[in-house]
Amino acid sequence: MTWGYAAAFGVYQLYYVETLGLPASQVSWIGSVQIFFTYAICAVSGRLADAGYTRVTVAVGTFLAVFGTFMTSLAKTYWQIFLAQAVCIGIGLGVTFMPAISILSSYFEKNRAFALAVSAVGTSVGSVSFPAMIQHLTARIGFPWAVRCAGFLALAMAVVANVLLKPRLPPRKSGPLLELKAFSELPYLLFSMAAFVYFYALYFVFFYINSYARNIIGFSNSDSINLLIITNAMGIPMRPIAGFIADRWTGPINLFIAALTVVFAVLYSWTGVTTRTGMYVFSVVYGLSIGANQGLFVASLTSLTKDPQKMGVRFGMVETLSALATVAGAPTAGAIIDHDHGNYFWAQIWGGTVMAAATVIFVSCRISVTGWRFWAKV
Repeated sequence: MTWGYAAAFGVYQLYYVETLGLPASQVSWIGSVQIFFTYAICAVSGRLADAGYTRVTVAVGTFLAVFGTFMTSLAKTYWQIFLAQAVCIGIGLGVTFMPAISILSSYFEKNRAFALAVSAVGTSVGSVSFPAMIQHLTARIGFPWAVRCAGFLALAMAVVANVLLKPRLPPRKSGPLLELKAFSELPYLLFSMAAFVYFYALYFVFFYINSYARNIIGFSNSDSINLLIITNAMGIPMRPIAGFIADRWTGPINLFIAALTVVFAVLYSWTGVTTRTGMYVFSVVYGLSIGANQGLFVASLTSLTKDPQKMGVRFGMVETLSALATVAGAPTAGAIIDHDHGNYFWAQIWGGTVMAAATVIFVSCRISVTGWRFWAKV
């Protein structure tokens, strides 16, 4: 539910710009702030999960996310949409997300990367289901009821998750909200820095692939949404495959870096895409590489965390730090596009360069763990 919602924002952005007539740069702030709150709340929700309040936390987050969805369906003005979708849904998703990851990672040691990657398939399924549902139902029952149907689906999934989530480790009641001494560990510090840079450009393609296909290549609205769905769908097979390979041969950090190298190379190559066929090829290749990449992110961080009882707060701190990057990423790309009079070239260069910089820092993180050993599994 959580990242399936966030990755589906492109279909909302298209509706707000095309139907409501809102400026694209203004609309992008809705998606960016939603993602910001989703990450920013993680330090708090992660600590609550460590303390044993998983089900209460998930229930509160579910209520906020579903309530915000129904308020979005009723919203008529920009500020109403912003409060409902950016603030209310964003906080709800952040409260829900971290406890689930924390509990799941505590159940696995030997095949942890594979287990986390399989769980991340839910992101791809959600990011395919939600935009496809809204696109299909909007033409038949209107946008408000399409959004409400998405809310009902999210509620059903959240109820099942809340029933199944069962903490394995005893609660850690005492201890600070933040474990700032973790930043004194060089691998954790470098991983946090790399994550900040990585998330700065992570949602660029998800937010702008629709508008690029429509405005530059000449896709119809429905075909441009299909590109977003294809991109997200590629993560369904790729995430568990990447997790299996990481557990069996490479280690999560090594494979994460390899996938991220492909991501920034594909972003640079996007500058040369000028045909419909090229857009479909880009959508598939980028979807496969970013799917593997995102599926291994959590496993990469868990490999640096020796105490599973601190997984929630440690991962939450990284996500909260990354929130500051996500809130600026899409608006930065939008500002570059607007400054270049609707041309996407320099925005694409920006996206590739940011991901290349993140790759360099992740490589530094790996070296801090293994030294200069090339074949070390980590």
